This record gives sequence, C-alpha cells and structure tokens, in this order.
Amino acid sequence: MSDIAIENADAYATRYQLRLTARLGFGIHGTVRVAEDKVKRNKSAIKAHNSAPPYLRERAVYERLRDAGVSEVLGFHVPQLIRADDELHVIEMTIVTRPFVLDFAGAYLDAPPEFSEEVWADWEAEKREQFGARWTTVRAVMNAFEELDIYLVDVSPSNIAFLD
Repeated sequence: MSDIAIENADAYATRYQLRLTARLGFGIHGTVRVAEDKVKRNKSAIKAHNSAPPYLRERAVYERLRDAGVSEVLGFHVPQLIRADDELHVIEMTIVTRPFVLDFAGAYLDAPPEFSEEVWADWEAEKREQFGARWTTVRAVMNAFEELDIYLVDVSPSNIAFLD
C-alpha cells in the first residue's frame, strides 16, 4: 500500500471534515476506508488512489454510472459517486452491501483493451476458474456493464461479490 494514498486519504478527510475509521480494502490501485461526516454523521467510503491513471478511469466510470442513473446491475449493488477530488486522487462513494460490484480502477470506457485472442482466452480461463459455477452470472453482469460501454477487465471475487 502506497504512503501517498494514505496521506491523500488523510488530507481528503481533513479537507471535507470527515473522520476515517475502518479500512474496507486495499490493493494495487490504492486504499479504501470508511469515512464519517463529523457534522451529519453519515458514513461513506473513500478510495485514495496511488496514481492518477487508475483514479481517472475509476472516476469516469462512476460519472457514467451516475449519469445513467445506475445503482444496481442484475441485482448487484453499485456504489454511488458522492464526490471526487482530482488533486488528491480520491473518490468518495456510498457504501454498498452484498451482492455488489465495485472497484472500477481497472475498467475501460467506450472500448475494451486491445489484447490478442490468446490473451483473452487465458484471461477467460483464469476467470472461469476463479468464479467456478458463478462465471455465467459474472459474465452476464459484465455484459450489462458493456451495454453502458464500461468494460470490466479486473474482475475477481473481491469486487464482484455474491451474498454468500
């Protein structure tokens, strides 16, 4: 986990009068924390990114989802964008419960990435193994996102989560 992401999360919390509490997750793109509004006591999630490119991709996906009024895809909850800070590379969003789809830092807008057929075949074999019998549902969710020209490539059981 990057020190810059942690520092930016703290700076964001100070800037918007939030108190950071539990860590919801972390990965190659950054860290996710619960944030509580010091005045209203509302809770949200903030994701502080390690660098600009994944932040910009994820922010663009959340903006597209917001503009399309999407809060759920095939019964999977999708976080709603609350605010984004381009200077600190932080996205604030609603907290969702299972089943959910989240973490769009590895998504592509308007067109899928250009990989060879061999790379795509290897990718699909890996995802089929990761999701097992649930792959058909995951593929349907991915297809629904593709109808919005959002291409989910970085899918895993941690960002497409089922009830159990």
